[in-house]
Amino acid sequence: MGDTLRGNKRGLSPSQIRSAERLFHRKLADTEIVSLEFAREIYEVAVALGRMVGVLVNREGRVEEVFLGERTILYMPNLGRYRLGAGRLRRLRLIYSDLSKAERPPVITNDIYTDLEKLRFDAVCAVKTYRGQPAMTYAYNFPQKRSEDEPVATEQVGDLGRFSLNFQEFIQGIEQEFIEVSKKRKRKQGASAILVGVYDGRGVDPKRSMAELKELARTAGVDVVDTVIQRRRSIDPKTLMGKGKLEEVVLQCLRLEADMLIFDRELQPAQWRIITNSTDLKILDRSMIILDIFAQRASSSDGRLQVELAQLKYNLPRLVEKDAGLSRLTGGIGGRGPGETKLEIGRRRIRDRISMLDKKIGKLEGQRGLRRQRRQNQGIPLVAILGYTNVGKSTLFNALTKSDVISENKLFATLDPAQRRITLPMGDPENPTYNTLVLSDTVGFIRDLPDELKNAFRATLEELYDASLFVHVLDASEENISEQKSSVENVLREMELLDLPSIVVINKTDLVSEERVEELVREFDALPVSAVEREGFENLIHEITKRVFKPKAEIAQTAQP
Repeated sequence: MGDTLRGNKRGLSPSQIRSAERLFHRKLADTEIVSLEFAREIYEVAVALGRMVGVLVNREGRVEEVFLGERTILYMPNLGRYRLGAGRLRRLRLIYSDLSKAERPPVITNDIYTDLEKLRFDAVCAVKTYRGQPAMTYAYNFPQKRSEDEPVATEQVGDLGRFSLNFQEFIQGIEQEFIEVSKKRKRKQGASAILVGVYDGRGVDPKRSMAELKELARTAGVDVVDTVIQRRRSIDPKTLMGKGKLEEVVLQCLRLEADMLIFDRELQPAQWRIITNSTDLKILDRSMIILDIFAQRASSSDGRLQVELAQLKYNLPRLVEKDAGLSRLTGGIGGRGPGETKLEIGRRRIRDRISMLDKKIGKLEGQRGLRRQRRQNQGIPLVAILGYTNVGKSTLFNALTKSDVISENKLFATLDPAQRRITLPMGDPENPTYNTLVLSDTVGFIRDLPDELKNAFRATLEELYDASLFVHVLDASEENISEQKSSVENVLREMELLDLPSIVVINKTDLVSEERVEELVREFDALPVSAVEREGFENLIHEITKRVFKPKAEIAQTAQP
């Protein structure tokens, strides 16, 4: 510790500076939050200098820092050298002078409350002379056991001479509560996050969009501890939500011990850097979470290559030398997958890696093309099951093909395309003929899929170009069913596949009422099924057979005498 006075010393005489530096040599008992004499001296020095005086005192009662501000503003020194353990306080308390002329007890300003929480002080104490006596207002952090709990408590002391508190025992008890709450949270959850949605009222329903982001976070293995929605006339070009609101959200992360902020939009590289460099938290956006899910779930070598390619292309513009955000991004949520180790290498090497991956994926596309050509030469039609993510496509695929493709109640449970041959009866039920087709399970669609993923996973979607029929699956239990259907159709339109024959299937009918099922069937001209209960399959198989093999049946009837 050095006895160096910090802050605003402009215009002060050497004797005035020495009067402030004498505070370094004062010591409090470890049981005192502030003594009567110490409070009086700080206030008298501040009045003499005409500016606020702040003192940082450690838990043993020694003065660590003395610093000066303006008459109404206090500038906090850099506290980087005072280490902070998980769930613990900083073992420092701030004592400062309130120079307001109003006849009232000392006031703790909003900025000081922010410092109390953000810097995790043991306490902050404002002192002044009030009604002829040294008075104090002090505040301390309090653990939020529930999100609605107040994070800070404030007390007023009108006469310090009559105040008694064993501060050492008091603050140790508070800190122990913090540690216990922190341990419970860590046992209950892995990575935790606050979701942030900033909307300007155009195009997106905030409630539904945030619900989908919450599901994406759950799928990625993130525990969501809170959500923040802000509606603005225009999006702030630097921080999306404005500097003040961002600071509020960061404080909420500290209160709830959240590890990261996840934004419900794609952050531009400059926005991501500004937000990341303004906090010690990991900052992710919607696209990063989707990339992370793909990284977790890609199982084939082809899928892993494409995940890595998508990660590198997405993160390349965010890789800036000496940017603290990069070290927070790599590893864990938002940084998993084949591309994780590549994020630490230089930009030129990343571009070389991207070029190599493009070539590898191109070769794999050629191999898939040969396989498709063989299937086409054999005259075997392809029926593709598609739809929004988590509508039950894989469960339906497994039920129709008697397979065991992974099917979970999570977004993007299927990433690598799965195909199975099935044989369907047609014609006279008593003397049927059989025809073979290939049924394909595809990756789920989602709105605002990152362009890097659209490009990297074109191998998954290019199977659709060979399909004779689409089975478009909708979720009967989804409130947002029309918008999900439109999102899928928009992607098909972009791929110039919207005119291909399709059957609309309403799945999960076991989760809604019969009236709702009938309403959806009429609205979408759809077939109702329950993939879990295996209901409605006969009509679906009959419709697939009729659509795919109808030309053959017509030719056979024409050839009859």
